[in-house]
Order: sequence, then structure tokens, then C-alpha cells
Amino acid sequence: MTLSGMTGFARTERSGAYGAICVEARSVNGKGLDVRLRLPQGLDTLENPIRELAKTRFTRGSVSLNVTLAAPEDAGLASVDQARLQAYIEATRLLVDKGVVERPSAGELLALKGVITSADAVLSDAQTDARNAAVLDAVEAAFDGLKAARLEEGAALKGMLDAHLDEIAELRTQAAACDSAMPQAIKARLQAKLEDLLDGTVDPDRLAQEAAMMAVKADVREELDRLKAHIDSAHALIYGGSPCGRKLDFLSQEFNREANTLCSKSSDTQLTNIGLALKATVDRLREQVQNVE
Repeated sequence: MTLSGMTGFARTERSGAYGAICVEARSVNGKGLDVRLRLPQGLDTLENPIRELAKTRFTRGSVSLNVTLAAPEDAGLASVDQARLQAYIEATRLLVDKGVVERPSAGELLALKGVITSADAVLSDAQTDARNAAVLDAVEAAFDGLKAARLEEGAALKGMLDAHLDEIAELRTQAAACDSAMPQAIKARLQAKLEDLLDGTVDPDRLAQEAAMMAVKADVREELDRLKAHIDSAHALIYGGSPCGRKLDFLSQEFNREANTLCSKSSDTQLTNIGLALKATVDRLREQVQNVE
């Protein structure tokens, strides 16, 4: 299985007796799959088939598809639907005055659905069927190109995620070897403090009880064990391939929870610094996880 990202772009073109077709597909990060289509007039019946093509290839991301058609060279001159254009202008002016949108250019207005029409753009049934088939073929090719681009991003993400997990594993090893996390070290620190405060010897039994209580509170072995389990799980998800982004995002939250607990239990500068470094690495891991499908 291969890891996939969620950003990419692809473009395909087709031409025939029906005219010229251009399809552009792009995607960005998203929590779920959101497919947005921009189809010319006359292609409304292809909306559902196109959405199905997207669902067979993608599980997450905001996917946008733009299809443009150019009439055959012998189709005659195009005309502007003045009434429709004026209605768009009036509607846009209200939004501009309210500060909702910026003033559109003439090209953007002319590109709106139904503004430019062709008096003799009517195709025969055979031409319409050929055009629709060509549009779906072009859309399928564009989605395949987009998927390839997302897989390319996924390959790069895999390297970065592996590096972050290796760094987390190294910090975990350092924390496990830290003297301040050892029960005997805790007992020694407690004895030194009590002797200094009491200016004399300390009752061994009382010292053992207090040291045991402090050792339990400061014991980070459980957190270190969970960190190891999370590292193993993350590697399994990455090498299992997409879709795994949601699960990796959940794991990154668990990583952060263990790092926070490690810092809160620490009574030593060395262990605290390791915990802070761990938090920083986990943040970088989570940032990259947001790009995984």
C-alpha cells in the first residue's frame, strides 16, 4: 500500500466533432471528501457520474473540478446573454457594496454560467453522446493524474513522518536512560533534602515510605511504554498506506498527551528538556499528518 497526500493538480484535454474539452482537477487538504464541480451548461446530467469517479479514487480532501467546452470551429459566433449578464452584475454589486466579495473582472463575469451562448450550439444526439463520453473520459484521466500527484506528495510525506518518528523514538530512549527517572535516584535526592532540612540522620523507614510515594508519582515508565506502542502503531499505519490520515491524527494527539505527562512528572531539568523536545517533535509530526489522506 502507498501513502497519499491530499494536494495536487492535473489537466487533460480532448477534441472532436463536438468541439474541444479541457478538464482541470485540483485538491487541497480536507477532513472528509468534498467534491466541487464547475460544469458548463448542458453537462448537468454528468454531475453524479463524475462524483462517483471521484469517490472511487479519493477518500479525503477538497477536490475541485473545472470543465470548459469550446464549440467546433464551424459552430458560428458566440453571443452574450445581456439580460443574464446584467443580473449577475447587479447581484455582484450588492455583495461588493457590503464588502462580501471583491469587484469581479469582465472576464470573470463572462465566464459565469449561461452568459456566453452560441446560437447554433445545438448538437445532434450522436454528437452529444460523443461529447459526454469524451468529457467523462477526460475527467477520469484528470482524476488519475490528480491521484498520481497526491501519491507523489505521499512519498515525500512518508520520509518526513519516518524521520519524526525516529526522533521521537530517540527522545524516548534518552528519557528511559535519564537518572532522574530511576527510583534509586529519587530516593537519594529525597534523603539529601531531608538530611539538609533536619540537620541530621533520617529515619530509614520514613525515608523508604516517602521515597516510594515520590517514585510512584515520578515514574514515567508507563508513559515510555505507551510511546513505544504509539511509535509502532504509527509505523504500521504509514506502511499500510492511505487512507490512514485520521488515525495518524489521533495518534499524534496521543503522542502529545504522553509528552505533556512526561513534563508534568519531571522533577529534573534533563528530563524536562527531553519532554519539551518531544513536544516540539510531536507538533512537527502532527503538522505533516494533516496532509495525509
